Amino acid sequence: MDARDTELKKELDASLHARRELGEEYESALVDSFLEKVDQRIDGAVDRRVRRQLAEQQMQTARDSRSPRPTDSWGERFGFGIVSLVLAVPLSAIGGGVAQLPGMLVAWAGIVGVNLVQAVRTNPDLFGRRRSSQDSGWED
Repeated sequence: MDARDTELKKELDASLHARRELGEEYESALVDSFLEKVDQRIDGAVDRRVRRQLAEQQMQTARDSRSPRPTDSWGERFGFGIVSLVLAVPLSAIGGGVAQLPGMLVAWAGIVGVNLVQAVRTNPDLFGRRRSSQDSGWED
């Protein structure tokens, strides 16, 4: 039993004691007074719950609406491109030396693939992928 229940029990005991002292003619007024206190207690509890749920919903909406910040800056993307081109020269030489044209094509397919994955990772809408209604935060 928590403090609010004991307080409500005290109010009920006081109302019953007052009824014994004042008589039956004040019974309806005492019951109405006690029920008004119970209603206020219930209204207060409901208000707290509604406010808490509303705050939780607002926090969840705020978390969901935040778009992730790109982790790569322009310099990092530029550096990735430079490193990719620098590594392309020896990879092309090795692929071409071992398997001639097919080896060179495989090396360049790998280079293009790695750069494509990096581009899509840093810019998810690169190929016109539409955001679904779940991603946009709007409900139907």
